[in-house]
Amino acid sequence: MVLFFTSTVHNPAITLYMGRDKVENEDLIKYAYPGDIWFHVDKLSSAHVYLRLPEDGSMTWETIPEALLVDCAQLVKANSIEGNKKDNLTIIYTPADNLKKTGDMAVGQVSFHSDKRVRHAVVHIAKRENPIVNRLNKTKVERVVDHEQDRIDREKRESAVRRAAAAEKKKADMELARTREAEKAARSYDTLFDVEEDYGEEDGAPKKSKREGKDLSAHARHVDE
Repeated sequence: MVLFFTSTVHNPAITLYMGRDKVENEDLIKYAYPGDIWFHVDKLSSAHVYLRLPEDGSMTWETIPEALLVDCAQLVKANSIEGNKKDNLTIIYTPADNLKKTGDMAVGQVSFHSDKRVRHAVVHIAKRENPIVNRLNKTKVERVVDHEQDRIDREKRESAVRRAAAAEKKKADMELARTREAEKAARSYDTLFDVEEDYGEEDGAPKKSKREGKDLSAHARHVDE
């Protein structure tokens, strides 16, 4: 079973979720969306809380608003047997695709592929804030999740987004190519028009441009004088 919560400190609302027990945490480590953000009490046992970033890319793990970080941190603290009794906790977080699981680890235990992608000592919780915890608990929904099907559905959505983006780029590229061709054709036409204006056949002799005609008239006057 997976527990889902809704944080309304951000608009639109954001989904938070966690496993009901350490066995479910194993599935979440395996199936969490790559862009989901994992939260945990530093150096203590606690729930694995995940923040699901908006799929439109409007938020990254490095730009999570402070109020949303606090919601996640308070939820982690409230679901830590030891941490819930302590003050001045540090909450760590990292993208889910940075979680590392090896065969020799205990159930629910994880490490990281890169420590550089783990935020330490960024979220400090002085004490439990019951209004925040109560607000989140009122939104709690528990349901069975088919993780494999959920992943397939997500990959289909992401594929559809990529196809749409590729189609939009192709359309834009074609429109740009047509615009450039039209500009090229216009330049060629203008050049041709200038040439035809300056040169032509008149009584078997080249036709002079207006400017050339003016220059010749001036020269004739000078000679006459």
